[in-house]
Amino acid sequence: MEPIETPTGQAGEDLGALLRCVLSENPGLTQKRIAERAGIPYATLNAWVTGRRGAGGRIASDDLRALADALPEAYPAARVFAAAGRRTPADLDAEREIRLLEIYRGLDADQQRALVEMARALAKLPRPRRAG
Repeated sequence: MEPIETPTGQAGEDLGALLRCVLSENPGLTQKRIAERAGIPYATLNAWVTGRRGAGGRIASDDLRALADALPEAYPAARVFAAAGRRTPADLDAEREIRLLEIYRGLDADQQRALVEMARALAKLPRPRRAG
């Protein structure tokens, strides 16, 4: 992997190196705990730590954001995204909207109506509080 310059100036850092650094600097923090906090399967997080991301290797922005939220404050989202070789999305909500619209356009008319009804029902549910 080509060295990347992170916002904190640590050249050469990749996601696995960043995660290993987090774990070594925070002895009470484990891969399992990070995975739980981020809502990411342990096996997936372990693959990132060890550099075994598999074919494609592109990590979803939502997963990177969740990972950043699960790490101590010394590891901001910009650093996590940079370590993964990605720019930090300016507006993650806009990215989700684009993805949802792409899915919607791929559905037939009946499926689109069902999706709209499901969205209306979800909008009526109380919103969960985010930890943090």
